[in-house]
Amino acid sequence: MENETPEENVTEETTEQQTPVEAETATSEEATADTMTTTSGVPELTLGSTLPTEGEGDAEDDVIKPEPVIRGKLDKHGVAMGTGRRKTAVARVRIKAGSGSLTINGGSLEDYLKVERDRQMVEAPLKATETFGKVDVWVRVNGGGTTGQTGAIVLGIARALEAYNNQFHETLSAGRFLTRDSRMVERKKFGFKKARKSFQFSKR
Repeated sequence: MENETPEENVTEETTEQQTPVEAETATSEEATADTMTTTSGVPELTLGSTLPTEGEGDAEDDVIKPEPVIRGKLDKHGVAMGTGRRKTAVARVRIKAGSGSLTINGGSLEDYLKVERDRQMVEAPLKATETFGKVDVWVRVNGGGTTGQTGAIVLGIARALEAYNNQFHETLSAGRFLTRDSRMVERKKFGFKKARKSFQFSKR
């Protein structure tokens, strides 16, 4: 009665062995645990943040700025020339080293521009480049009104100063003296009294 039959021993050995599916599941769980253990030392990322990549700071330093376009000219006698435009006004400017005289259409700055704001605008690029009183400025301007001529003179002086010394480009560009103001009066439209103003309506 105590002796077991061979068939009973075979049944017990079969229940102790794992099936192939159970073995794969156990292996994958061990691999996941190992991965979590190895990645525990990596710093956590928050939304919107990225890890710095190698050479990222060097790439910003390697950006090459384009060469500035010098619109003025410098002749062999050291006279810088620049042309400025604003609305319908055109100003032709010549600058050379001198005592600081400023002539507009044969007259002085105070005689030609009566408004203090206009005179300050004309002197602004000279003061920004610290050449006020060190160069002679000769201007011939025509067309447009007082405001247009003032803007044209400022742009012409800035372009002439840029040609006089290339080192002035950054200062003049930062002060927006080299930017052409393209605003003009809107033209009249057909069927309208002005650009957008209609004629008065009348029933009879």
